[in-house]
Amino acid sequence: MPYNPPFHPIIQEFQQLIENNSEIREAVEGMFMAIPARPPYDTDPTGGPQIRNYITMLSAFSHNLTQAPAFYGDESGLPFDSILYWPRQTKCGQVFVSDGKINKVFKKMFDVWARFLTSRDSCHVLTTEEHGWFGPMVQSYALYYGFKSWDDFFTRRFRPGQRPVVCANDSAVINNACESTIYRIAYNVKERDMFWVKGSPYSLHHMLGGDPLAAQFAGGAVFQGYLSTTEYHRWHTIPGTYFANSRSDGFLGDKGYIPGEINQAYITAVATRMLIFIEADNAKIGLMCFMAIGMVEISTCEATIRVSQKVKKGQETGMFHFGGSSHCLIFREQTKISFSPNYAISYPHLILIYQPFSKLNMSSLFQITRTV
Repeated sequence: MPYNPPFHPIIQEFQQLIENNSEIREAVEGMFMAIPARPPYDTDPTGGPQIRNYITMLSAFSHNLTQAPAFYGDESGLPFDSILYWPRQTKCGQVFVSDGKINKVFKKMFDVWARFLTSRDSCHVLTTEEHGWFGPMVQSYALYYGFKSWDDFFTRRFRPGQRPVVCANDSAVINNACESTIYRIAYNVKERDMFWVKGSPYSLHHMLGGDPLAAQFAGGAVFQGYLSTTEYHRWHTIPGTYFANSRSDGFLGDKGYIPGEINQAYITAVATRMLIFIEADNAKIGLMCFMAIGMVEISTCEATIRVSQKVKKGQETGMFHFGGSSHCLIFREQTKISFSPNYAISYPHLILIYQPFSKLNMSSLFQITRTV
């Protein structure tokens, strides 16, 4: 008979929570029962068979805690979310992943995984082998190409001279904070709105965690972009849920649906996120906010700037760890900003540039008022 190693201690705690709480047990059993047996629901995003019970789910979680993400194209870096990809889209799955007790255990589980991903042992996927992160043409005499861990590779910096800051000396241009793809641009955003309904409108009060500054952005604009796992994850925590879906979303016919494309707006109000409020030297820009959003297991957002620090255009302010992420730039109604027509929604690109309605003699120096 095959040897089944015991669960990691944090997974044992997870199992006890499920089996000792009748509501959680009902939710987890129900979410697996609700998954159709037909394609595409019979496989996870990596092409593996869909898990059908919570014991197998916990076994996979326990295994993943000592594995770095392998390369699977667009789904690379999301091994835990691949397990819950279909289950969390069911009604019972939404109850399960939104439960506060479950999210506390998720937090402990991802803390364990984070420690592994910053260790030397996590370098095992930094190879040219199948599902390794390097192509066959990559050559290096250094062990693991010089990277000290998976996270060291994931948060790698560009070589000097790569990705120059566009319009670095043009004070009338605001550059995007991340290498990302446009998800949505919204205007006249409300301070409070029903973010859980179909369409997931932005709700500033919930996005900014009830911060007193939220009212100043009412009627303003929100830009949101998302990053794939293969993109640059540095930027030039409000606690939340890790795998939450919009309550209005679910299985959409035989084609299924891709949560990463539908739930981006919803997670601005519920996912783990970090806020950086910036006061521009130019009063015509005034207060703005950068919001980093940790998606699913990629819940770690690290700021590398401090309160009251002056930052220049293109200067690094922080980074995401461990996978794909999302972010928002939030502007007040008084900030009359327009967006470059050169980039369409969901158009992959490297650098976004934002052009005001008119040349405003905008300063490229910004004042960090505080981080949350």
